[in-house]
Amino acid sequence: MQDIDIISLGQHVLWAGFGLAVLFGALAQRTHFCTMGAVADIVNMGDWARMRMWMLAIGVAMLGFNAMVWLGWIEAGNSIYAGSRLLWLSYLSGGMLFGFGMVLASGCGNKTLLRIGSGNLKSLVVFVVMGFAAFATLKGITAVARVGTVDKVFVELATGQDLPSLLAPALGLAKTQAALLLGVLVGGGLVLWALIRAEGRSADVLLGGIGLGALVVGFWWVSGVMGHLAEHPETLEEAFLGSTNQRMESLTFTAPVAYTMDWLMYFSDKSKVLTLAIVSTLGVIAGSTLYSLLTRSFRWEGFRGVEDTANHIIGAVLMGVGGVVAMGCTVGQGLSGVSTLSLGSFVAFAGIIAGAIAGLRFQMWRLERMA
Repeated sequence: MQDIDIISLGQHVLWAGFGLAVLFGALAQRTHFCTMGAVADIVNMGDWARMRMWMLAIGVAMLGFNAMVWLGWIEAGNSIYAGSRLLWLSYLSGGMLFGFGMVLASGCGNKTLLRIGSGNLKSLVVFVVMGFAAFATLKGITAVARVGTVDKVFVELATGQDLPSLLAPALGLAKTQAALLLGVLVGGGLVLWALIRAEGRSADVLLGGIGLGALVVGFWWVSGVMGHLAEHPETLEEAFLGSTNQRMESLTFTAPVAYTMDWLMYFSDKSKVLTLAIVSTLGVIAGSTLYSLLTRSFRWEGFRGVEDTANHIIGAVLMGVGGVVAMGCTVGQGLSGVSTLSLGSFVAFAGIIAGAIAGLRFQMWRLERMA
């Protein structure tokens, strides 16, 4: 394959990723998809509709991802989620920090991008602060603390930490067959759970759950199939075009916010190139903006006061730090990661839920004290 072909293919990968992210942003805005909102609806009102949307999206993503594994198109081990080192304390503690922070910041990373697109200036502040905190946790002062503390606690597995790799020998199946079986059992089970109640069969839940789950699968295909080179002509090594970490990837919105800020700040530096992480971040904002303008729901919104500002800034810091420590956010670990059936993603997912519940309880406690 000639260099010009590599360049052309790389551009097609980025455009495809951007297009899927635009659809993700528009659809999430249309269906009010919000993982923090899903937890808050249950805690505050006992309403499970948005949680069923989230579970439906996870189920669809699991079915699609593991069907592609069974077909031999992709491998979970080529993602960041299925390595042999299970950083369980990082996943759990980072997830809890992120979950608590997203309550203070009025939404997760994805919701922050959606709100920026609809005119929310508070979310623009959250974007900047979260990106700064995430970058510091990737490469700066909090990165030193991360590597020297929670990242030292791990379990080294003999295989990848995805369930098909772990359970295939016990099941007496090839890993691809185990992926299909477990994908159908777990993913199909989540789909059935989401649809078993009438609230899970509303138009918004079906549209959001099926549509957003399918878009995550589509992003996996773009990165892991369309952008995959078994042997790069220059390095003679396996490569994934457009990838930030030389692995196949899907949608996630913590570290990519940091990468987007870095690209914007050092735009003239030729070493700073567009990646799927960056175009997906910009794409979600663009999709939300497009939908908001077309439906005339775009509204400027700012902070109510000092306390509101402080809550959002603290929440943004917690999300930036926690999202990197946990290696993903509500979409990165709670949708893309769990679609690979990675054990670590389930741990991070549990941490995010626990942190969100703690954050909601904390807010209720503060309101009661003020009353």
